[in-house]
This record gives sequence, C-alpha cells and structure tokens, in this order.
Amino acid sequence: MRALVVVDVQNDFCPGGALATERGDMVAEGIADLIRDPAAGYGAIVATQDWHIDPGEHFSGSPDFVDSWPIHCVVGTGGAELHPAIKDEAFDEIFRKGEYSAAYSGFEGHAAGDETVTMTTWLRFRHVTDVDVVGIATDHCVKATVLDALREGFGVRVLPELCSPVTVDTGEQALREMESAGARVGR
Repeated sequence: MRALVVVDVQNDFCPGGALATERGDMVAEGIADLIRDPAAGYGAIVATQDWHIDPGEHFSGSPDFVDSWPIHCVVGTGGAELHPAIKDEAFDEIFRKGEYSAAYSGFEGHAAGDETVTMTTWLRFRHVTDVDVVGIATDHCVKATVLDALREGFGVRVLPELCSPVTVDTGEQALREMESAGARVGR
C-alpha cells in the first residue's frame, strides 16, 4: 500500500510566514488537488507539523539558517497551523515534531493524538510499503523525511512539483541527494 506524506505545509513556511518559501502557496494548492483526486489511489494520507514549544538553540535572534532559525511554528500561533488550502482535509493522522528540540524529519515526531505512536509504527501497522513525499522545505524537512523513510525500509517517491525549496539551488541539490540515497524523484 502507498501513503502520501505531506511535510510541514504550514503558514510560517508559506508567503507571509516567518520562514516563507516562495512556492509555498502554490505547493499547498497542488497538494490539496492531489489529496482530493480519487485516482491518486493512496491507502493513507498523513501530514507532519513543526510543533515548537521551546526547541532550545533551534531558535535564535541571530540564526545561521543551518542549525538555528528565527522563531517559527510555535504551538498556539497561526504560523504553526496547516495552510488554509489543506487545513480542512481529513488526514488519517498528523505527526508533530520538535516540541523541545530541533526536528526535521516527520519520522522524529509522534501522532497528534498519541505521543507513543511514531510515523514508522503507524505506517507499518497499516501495511504501508511505499510513500510519496511532498511539502516544505525540499532542502530541509522534506529531505530529512525522505532519508528517514528510506532508512526505515519504505519505497520512496518524491514529487518535486509539489515541494517548495528555500532556494532553487539548494532544492535541486537536495533532490539529487534523495535520488542518490534511493528515492525516486518524479512520477
């Protein structure tokens, strides 16, 4: 069975947000269309959210944009909410990550309704063998989620037209890294 993993399509990563990516709104709309397309044939559709309470040195007033970042996706703020294009979708589960530490991969998080359930456990329980990964940002959380999915033994396909990078160059580099690690890039 194939699942769709929607990575961090949140207001703070879209135009107008604290860490906006240029294509965030467009990607959110495209993902909404994919979710609503019955021909896509997904057995499960899940989302991830950056979900920060106090992530320590992950937040900085002088960020290096590698290990430290401006304040973003703080629990209880509009920036942490899913983008309006997808916020009302009936996701089978949402996995939240980074409450008290930096967390890039959706596989570092836990189910919103049960902190003991990881994405790996949830997907395996439902007999998912393959995942399509889309979302924001191609060069950070999408890449980390893809690499962890490969390490966990899932077949992985990245849909680059439904991913938004921080920059075009770093996004293209990340896609090459994911492909070299074993992910299929493109449909």
